Amino acid sequence: MCKSIDPEVESNPFLVISYVMRAAARLSGLLATCEEELWITRKNPYTPEIIESSSLEQSDSRENFSIEAINVPCSLEKRVEKVILNLSSSGYFLDVIAKQLGLLNAADILISRPIGKASSETRLYFAAPKKYLLDISSDLLHAKGACNSTGSFNARASYLSGQDIYGDAVLASVGFTRRSKDLFYEDVSLQSYHRMVIGKTPSGIYKLSREGILTAELPLAFTAKAKWKGSMPWDILCTFCHQHRLEPMFTPRSTLEESSESPISHKKLKVTDLAGKETQYANGCVVDAGVNEIVESRGSFRCEVKIISKFQDIILECSPKETFKKQSDAIQNASLKVLLWLNAYFGDPTVPLERLNTSADGHNIRFDSQTFIKTFMLCQHIHNVGHNETEDGKLAYSNSLNASFALPGIELRSLSIEGPDSGVFPSIGSLACASYSVSLVTEGKHMKELLESSDDFEFEIASGAVIPHLESVIKQMTVGQSAFFSMDLPPQELVFAAAGNSARMLSLLSSETCYLEYTITLLGVTEPLEDRMEQAFFSPPLSKQRVEYAVQSIKKSCATTLVDFGCGSGSLLDSLLNYPTSLEKIAGVDISQKSLACAAKILHSKLNSNSDASTSAMKSAILYDGSITNFDSRLSGFDIGTCLEVIEHMEEDQAFEFGNVVLSLFRPRVLIVSTPNYEYNVILQKSNLSSQEDDPEDKSQAQCKFRNHDHKFEWTREQFNCWATELAARHNYSVEFSGVGGSGDTEPGFASQIAVFRHELVTKEVAFPEVSGLEQPYQAIWEWNSRDRPRSAI
Repeated sequence: MCKSIDPEVESNPFLVISYVMRAAARLSGLLATCEEELWITRKNPYTPEIIESSSLEQSDSRENFSIEAINVPCSLEKRVEKVILNLSSSGYFLDVIAKQLGLLNAADILISRPIGKASSETRLYFAAPKKYLLDISSDLLHAKGACNSTGSFNARASYLSGQDIYGDAVLASVGFTRRSKDLFYEDVSLQSYHRMVIGKTPSGIYKLSREGILTAELPLAFTAKAKWKGSMPWDILCTFCHQHRLEPMFTPRSTLEESSESPISHKKLKVTDLAGKETQYANGCVVDAGVNEIVESRGSFRCEVKIISKFQDIILECSPKETFKKQSDAIQNASLKVLLWLNAYFGDPTVPLERLNTSADGHNIRFDSQTFIKTFMLCQHIHNVGHNETEDGKLAYSNSLNASFALPGIELRSLSIEGPDSGVFPSIGSLACASYSVSLVTEGKHMKELLESSDDFEFEIASGAVIPHLESVIKQMTVGQSAFFSMDLPPQELVFAAAGNSARMLSLLSSETCYLEYTITLLGVTEPLEDRMEQAFFSPPLSKQRVEYAVQSIKKSCATTLVDFGCGSGSLLDSLLNYPTSLEKIAGVDISQKSLACAAKILHSKLNSNSDASTSAMKSAILYDGSITNFDSRLSGFDIGTCLEVIEHMEEDQAFEFGNVVLSLFRPRVLIVSTPNYEYNVILQKSNLSSQEDDPEDKSQAQCKFRNHDHKFEWTREQFNCWATELAARHNYSVEFSGVGGSGDTEPGFASQIAVFRHELVTKEVAFPEVSGLEQPYQAIWEWNSRDRPRSAI
């Protein structure tokens, strides 16, 4: 109610006292006030029944108990430390806190809003200024200025609460709630305090959600939920805004309707999650709404983000230029842009305004410098001093905090890797799964205290999701190996936020020279990530779009025989059996026996299912182990051939060889070939196309920007068109170009480019050279015939 009278109450709790006392004075018939002691009481006493009931409840309760709380001194020269509050059933808990603060009694205390979650009972207790506020005829506009005469400004307490606090404060979780008549209380540790502090930064929120305070980092890019571990960007931004008493506004728009949609508050936002379910988001929490998916098939989406203060001032606006197939992806990516920029600022709040503007332009962000700095001015006082060395070389406790969570200037002290080389190593874009532990070690290893550990920590290589030291070590390891390395201490709030025994940490850091020791075991590497990337950008996923394109082309061709070159685990052949077609014989060729075994299992089950009417016309199916650059006469002259996303796994000269072999010897009537469009990687993974063009010999740089670690090349549209056009002309075929993902009419074209070769009718007596019927290098590993029982040669 006070905030509706005067918005300044949001940050200045002292104004509330004046409003409350003025209101109480108007109820003189019911209430009595004491300006000197800051209390209000009923004029009519409580009934004897109430007093008796209260006495009985007190007599049944425990007599004495203690809780941990945190003393937050106003002077940055004094450190935050644990205190013990000894409470009793016969006394008032606020009197105990008042004594801790050097005050007479509870009437001298003010209580902050809840710290952290709205349901939390954790609050700051601090001294209440008196006389200058209690003159109800005084000018309220001068109340805040008068506070300065009563004590020093408490930057740390004010930063935590978002309210102006002067003098020392106690952080405690205790009080009477509406949920119970009993006194609620729980310990507040130094670890909790430091987690609250780092939880007010974007990277800190992500670290806490991943439970990797000394390991995790806010990733640099968002692609898919399968790759993003921890709280999603949208949730992190909403939590950050809640912590700072701000309001985020999201405006997703379709590129076809760039329009008239009104901004969406985070309290009402509905987006479609990556699994296709509509999800209701409210106050940073996710609730499954259980309703149908939002229709997003028309065009693509972008999302604008605004952050607004409680006074309705626009602090910043982010208007990304990138578009996404899904509305949810547009929202998540726009949120991440804002988070990354804010995180950089919190890492260095003293950054010059010119640099701040330059980085904002790079993230498509506009901001009002005065409003922005005013909103986050407290973090300049809190996050500005790192750890220091004392004169005797021992690490001293830093009373200030440092938000430079990227660990600048910290280098590895030692590194050793143990275990045999398994040959399975992480590459750029792969998912690495590791177990690790981080311990605080004193010089000479006299003491070692475990700070943080995980048995199953997964992250994407080169996404910036972990500290750079950890990633650089894992890049040198193979699966099954263990590594040990040590490094200098990071900012100490991270150490205290991770440590369970803060008192022990304080003792060690104050008396010893310490460092961190990491132990890591690489458990596994997930390859490839191409499918997950495609699922993030395309709906349905690009792989399904390619298969669907081929299926529809096969249905229109009225073909009776088909061979799939590089069939893999049989995704196309399996999909064909879901539709009624004219196909009577299908064949697959691949060099991976593991993939062929998987394909055989799938096809065997489906072809032997009597319930599937789509397979009724099928007479035979066969899978071969062999290289598609070699000719096998058993597959010559098929009606249609397919080769989907295969040639890029060869060397380029092999791709040319395959094209000549398939059109001159296999001679299908129709051949469908698809391959990634290298130019589309700019959208998929923010690649820089210059590396392949400027230095074609530098394979390492080019491969970093390929979609899969084992792609030997990826062609631009021009390169693919030249390859296909020359190949068709050489072998009397025509060729048409198409694709899936994106649009062929706009840059940079389709994500997967497709060439459809068709055999030209020729009048020459000899159109093709004769082939020998004895060329049969392929090994048949599985065969099915509708008239005979299935047999396997695997």
